[in-house]
Amino acid sequence: MEIIIRPDARSAVLLAAQIVSDRLRTRPDIVLGLATGRTVAPIYAELVRMHRQEGLDFSRCRCFNLDEYVGLAPDDPRSYRATMQRGLFDLVNVDPARTHVPDGMTTDGRTEGRRYEALIDAAGGIGLQLLGLGENGHIGFNEPKSSVMSRTRMRTLTQRTREQNAPLFGGDRDAVPAQAITMGVGTILDAAELLMVATGSAKADMLARALEGPVDSTISASMIQLHPRCQVVADEAAAASLQYRQYYDWVVRGQGQPLRETG
Repeated sequence: MEIIIRPDARSAVLLAAQIVSDRLRTRPDIVLGLATGRTVAPIYAELVRMHRQEGLDFSRCRCFNLDEYVGLAPDDPRSYRATMQRGLFDLVNVDPARTHVPDGMTTDGRTEGRRYEALIDAAGGIGLQLLGLGENGHIGFNEPKSSVMSRTRMRTLTQRTREQNAPLFGGDRDAVPAQAITMGVGTILDAAELLMVATGSAKADMLARALEGPVDSTISASMIQLHPRCQVVADEAAAASLQYRQYYDWVVRGQGQPLRETG
């Protein structure tokens, strides 16, 4: 695992966007796994800028989103499908038929999970999976006690997760759907490469537990420690509780391999 700490949220966003764009340029037909949330939204904005100003091409890639709320139609502005359309898909030259988000209107989570897994397999598997970090340590909507072997399925959300997402629902926790369809931890770990991004002081304690604590099913993000090719990009605020900060900096900079940045 490579942990890269940047001075502030903006520089973390720029680096994460550069990593995604580098993979797209190297392999235009890459399968991208995408997250949705406040942390990754500015990454998508930077990718849109790169598309418009630098010719970043999305025409051959495929995209699979991590999750979707149960009970929200794709055209509901609060759905993750609608959020992705507004923030990325409608703003770049990606083929709409190559963008995939779990069906939040399903009444059969197991069948939808199998369908989504089959689509990922048919695409050749995810090449790069972008991840955020939930305040309770989840990746996707893999709430506490998610199995390391879990696949795409329906999960009941914790009250803390609903509170965290309440601003998107008028500040009303009870308006946040109680369930979601999410890629499983096992699905995420099957990706060829992981890129987690964490910014802000609210993530500091959980980031340290996820990266430096034991692999623990109550913190699904800790399971990325098991992945052979994983990068974590954090700003100073999110990295404040990391115990081995000096070592991470030495690994990144001490070997004479400076990171490229934009902006």
